[in-house]
Amino acid sequence: MDNKMFCFQCQETARNIGCTQMGVCGKDPETSNMMDLLIWVTKGLSQVTTRLRSEGKTIPTEVNHMVTFNLFSTITNANFDELVIVERILLTLATKKTMLSQLTSKEGLSPAALYEATDKSLFFDQAKGVGVMSETNEDVRSLKELITYGLKGVSAYSKHANVLIKDDEKLDTFIQSALADLLEDKSVEDLIALTLETGKYGVSGMALLDGANTAAYGNPEMTHVKLGVGTNPGILISGHDLRDLEMLLEQTQGTGVDIYTHSEMLPAHYYPAFKKFPNFYGNYGNAWWKQKQEFASFNGPILMTTNCIVAPADSYKDRIFTTGATGFPGVKHIAGEIGEEKDFSEIIELAKKSPAPTELETGEIVGGFAHNQVFALADKVVDAVKSGAIKRFIVMGGCDGRSKSRDYYTEFAKALPQDTVILTAGCAKYKYIKLNLGDIGGIPRVLDAGQCNDSYSLALIALKLKEVFELDDINDLPISYNIAWYEQKAVIVLLALLSLGVKNIHLGPTLPAFLSPNVVNVLVENFGIAGISSVEEDLKVMVG
Repeated sequence: MDNKMFCFQCQETARNIGCTQMGVCGKDPETSNMMDLLIWVTKGLSQVTTRLRSEGKTIPTEVNHMVTFNLFSTITNANFDELVIVERILLTLATKKTMLSQLTSKEGLSPAALYEATDKSLFFDQAKGVGVMSETNEDVRSLKELITYGLKGVSAYSKHANVLIKDDEKLDTFIQSALADLLEDKSVEDLIALTLETGKYGVSGMALLDGANTAAYGNPEMTHVKLGVGTNPGILISGHDLRDLEMLLEQTQGTGVDIYTHSEMLPAHYYPAFKKFPNFYGNYGNAWWKQKQEFASFNGPILMTTNCIVAPADSYKDRIFTTGATGFPGVKHIAGEIGEEKDFSEIIELAKKSPAPTELETGEIVGGFAHNQVFALADKVVDAVKSGAIKRFIVMGGCDGRSKSRDYYTEFAKALPQDTVILTAGCAKYKYIKLNLGDIGGIPRVLDAGQCNDSYSLALIALKLKEVFELDDINDLPISYNIAWYEQKAVIVLLALLSLGVKNIHLGPTLPAFLSPNVVNVLVENFGIAGISSVEEDLKVMVG
C-alpha cells in the first residue's frame, strides 16, 4: 500500500513505526503533507535569516514570531485545518521573498530558501519530496527529526512567552540557525552535538517562559483547587496559554459566567494574579484525551488555546472554539495577534444561554509546587531527607495519553514506598494526582510544578538540591526519572535534562519511533536512557 503521508512525531504513531494512511491523532494526509511543506519552507526562511544575521542585518521580531508560530502549528494535536496551514505556507514564502531581497548574495542557498510558488496546486507535489522520508540515511534522519521535534517544543515555550511580550533574540537566532543546519549534509557526530545544543537552548526557552509567567502573574503557590461544579453557567478553557485565560477572566467579570480549567490549564489556579477573579471556579475533568466525554457533559462553551484538541464530537462541536496556533475544520476561531486584545464576547454570550456543568467528581487537587514554592520549603525538605523520612524523589513529569499501557504510571505511583515523593509537571499527573497518596511531615507526596511548560521547575529543584547537599554531580542526588512522553514539548524536556547532565532517564510507555537503533544505542551508552518494563522491575531499578 502506497504511503499517503508519513508522520512519527508522537508516541501513539501507528505500530510505533509511523502513520502512513491517516494520523492516529486524526490528522488527514493532506494536512500532514502541508505541514511537511510548512516545516521545509520555514527552514528555508531560517536559512535566509541566518545568512542575513551573518551580514550584520537585524531580523524583525515579527519574522522571529512567524518561525516559532509555524513550528508550534505543527505540534501534535494543535492544528488540523489544512487551509490554515496552506495560508501559513503562503505567508512564509512572501516573507522569505522580502528577506531574500535584502541579501548581498544568494550563492549557496538551498532549494528551500529559493523556493517560490503562489499556485497552491503545486504544493502537494513539492510536499511529497520534502517530508520525513526524503532523508534516506536512517541515522541522519533520526537525529534530524529529533532536533526538529526539540525545536518545535522550544518554539512552543517561546510563543507562550511572546504573547506576554517577552522575547529572547539569542533563542530565536539559535532556532533559525538550527533549522538552517537541518537543510545541510551533516555527519552523525555533528547532529549529536546539535541535539545537545538544542537541549541547552531548551533550558533557555523554559527560563524565558518561567520569567514571563511569574512576572505577569506571580510565583505559583500551594493551592487547593476545587473539582466540583457550581450552579452558574461556565466556560471551559483548555490548553496552556495563560494570557488567553487572563483576557477571558477579565471579560467575564459581572456576567454570571464561571470559568473552569481543563487538563494542562489546571496550574493556572496556582498563580496569585488569577485568584483575584471571583468567577475562577475550579478544574473540570482530566487529561486531554478524555475530552470527548467530558466536553459533552460540561454543557457550556469550550476554548482551546493551544495544542491538545481532538476531533470534536457532534454533541459539542457547535460550542467549541479555537484560538492562537490551534485550529480544526468547522470550528470557530477567535482571532488575535500577539499584543492584541481578543474578543471573547461570542463565547460569553453562548455561555449565558447554557446550563451549568454536569458534575463529574468532587474533592480537590493540591498543587502549586513550582521552584519558588519548593525553595520556600527547602529547609523542611532537606530535614526530611537527612532524617530519612524522604529517601527518594521520583520525577514523573510528561504527558498522558490514550493507550492502556499508560495505566503503568498509576500502578507505579501506587506501588512507591511511603518514603518517596513524586515531582511532576504536565498532564501525566492525571494518572496519580487524585490518588491521595498522603504526605511526609506536611510535604505532599505528589508535588505538582504545573504544566509541561513548567518542567523548568523540576530542573531548578534538582539543581537546588545538588547545591544544598554540596554534590559535584546532579546524578548523585536521590532522584530517579520515570518520564511519560507523548508529543514534542516532552522531547525538548528530555533534551534539556540531557544537556544538564542528567542520566539514567526512563522514558515510556514506548521509546520514540523516530529514534533509529543506532541513535538509541548512543543515548543508552552516553546517557543511560532506558525504556520501562514492569512496575515491579522498574521499582527495583529506580527505588531499590
